[in-house]
Amino acid sequence: MARTTPPRPLDVETLFPEVAGYRKTAVRLHPRPGDPGARESSLGGPVLWPLSEPWPHCEDDHPRTAFSPPAQGPIPFVPVLQLFATDVPDLAFPSATDLLQVLWCPFDHEDGYVPRPEIYWRDSSLSDLQPADPPCPTGPDNDYLPDPCVLHPERVTDYPNWDLPNEVADALAIRFEQLEEETGWSYWSHLSVADGIKVGGYPTWTQEPDWPTCPACSGRMEHLLTINSSEFDGASWRTWLPVEDTPATGTVWELPYEQRTEIQRPPGLMLGDMGGIYLFECTRCPDRPFAYRSDCS
Repeated sequence: MARTTPPRPLDVETLFPEVAGYRKTAVRLHPRPGDPGARESSLGGPVLWPLSEPWPHCEDDHPRTAFSPPAQGPIPFVPVLQLFATDVPDLAFPSATDLLQVLWCPFDHEDGYVPRPEIYWRDSSLSDLQPADPPCPTGPDNDYLPDPCVLHPERVTDYPNWDLPNEVADALAIRFEQLEEETGWSYWSHLSVADGIKVGGYPTWTQEPDWPTCPACSGRMEHLLTINSSEFDGASWRTWLPVEDTPATGTVWELPYEQRTEIQRPPGLMLGDMGGIYLFECTRCPDRPFAYRSDCS
């Protein structure tokens, strides 16, 4: 079943034309529990892998936390996300590729105290790509292991939240407050950045933005995708809960816990306190340098 984000309750650009120039397109992936195949886009599902390429392992030293490995040593990465270009045509794939894969080490790392992701761009037509049979790491917490989910990509419009320039935010502050007092709708929670697991748009920062700088060209890197713990929170659900998941009566918070959790946190991930991991790349450089940030610690 497709997932459809409700239209915003107010016309953002009519109310606040100052933010129109910062508009970006994002693709909410709307993962939902399912049984995806290795040749389908999925989150936490099986992936394709070159027969000639060893499965990657993490050899980092891991800090002592509640999400530490039982022993130091090489740890196999786990599949997190596989995206085919046909499902996310808004994503600019590198030349001669049409498949993006995200794997991560499912234990805390010093950088953000979250799993460490890696990305791979591939040509899915190569005969060397076959369904993978990856080794399983020992001892990861289920919070860091996504359950298999099929995807329901949907294009939405993002407006900046934390990334709104200070001078614009300051100039609009009083109007934002007035709008919320008069209508109950908050620019920050309901009208700006799309929640959930998504490609493009703006990161769903919950604190000051931390955009990485490209190590090659020193320019600011671009947001590639966000992997969030949840599809919405206690405030944003009024905008970002899909139409198809809206209860016939009452609110989503009145559903039984298991049913609501399947809607709010379909892959079963919990990154910090309902935080997220943000992946970035530099499209100016031929080798597409990659970095990640989080606001989970």
